Amino acid sequence: MDQFVPYLQYLEYEKRYSPHTIGAYCRDLLQFDVFLSGIGEESGVVSFRMIRRWIVDLVTRGDSPRTVNRKIATLRSYFKYLMKKGLITVNPMEKVGLLKTEKNLPVFVTADKMDEVLDEKETSGDFPTMRDRIVLEFFYMTGVRLSELIHLKDNDFDTGAMTVKVLGKRNKERIIPLTASFCDTLKQYVSFKKSAFPDVDSLFILNSGKPLYERWVQRLTNKNLGMVTTMKKRSPHVLRHSFATNLLDNGADLNAIKEILGHTNLAATQVYTHSSLNRIKRVYQQAHPRA
Repeated sequence: MDQFVPYLQYLEYEKRYSPHTIGAYCRDLLQFDVFLSGIGEESGVVSFRMIRRWIVDLVTRGDSPRTVNRKIATLRSYFKYLMKKGLITVNPMEKVGLLKTEKNLPVFVTADKMDEVLDEKETSGDFPTMRDRIVLEFFYMTGVRLSELIHLKDNDFDTGAMTVKVLGKRNKERIIPLTASFCDTLKQYVSFKKSAFPDVDSLFILNSGKPLYERWVQRLTNKNLGMVTTMKKRSPHVLRHSFATNLLDNGADLNAIKEILGHTNLAATQVYTHSSLNRIKRVYQQAHPRA
């Protein structure tokens, strides 16, 4: 473990990776180290042959191509770091390619189903009821990630400008616009929250006043989406996909969606063009001479 500490610190302080990402990289590296020990090799001198043996072992054990590719990406990053620091002279990852994977289309909830979810929840009443609805609607209105939502503070919400400031991956800030009606609802919630917990600055909190945590939000989302869909995936990320897909269906510019989602490149956003079947149908109906 000790040999990986400088690299993990590099990811944290220089690359600004999230704790979740750093934890995943750490687990991958430790798994690789255990494999090397198991075949009688030392992690100090790693060859292309050793890495290939590990990949074959992962596949044989049943790891999916997507999982294996993530581990390959971890090793690529690690050995690139060692090269940069002059700790090795040959990069054993140079000839290592990624496994072929099936491209899964994003799972999303249609606009009418989302209306059902939100219409079922009251916008007023007791604090838990109001909070639950606001959390679900916030995901759908902004497309934020789960980690971004649970770290929001009261002062990230600007009522005058009708925007919310979000701190995304690698501490990159972005501003997301809000609708006037949603701002009014959010102001009511913040006022209600402050009357009960005046000293708490986290925007979304538990009944106890403590900040929300990921598993709690995942259960809330799973329960409420389960009321309107039989999809197996019912996570907060599905609401992010729903936000992007429904924006695209209604003619939003792809570059604008990219900025709102906080993607670093357009390729990550283009996956939603494959899901936007309703928009394709409308274009076909309007453009085809025999439609």
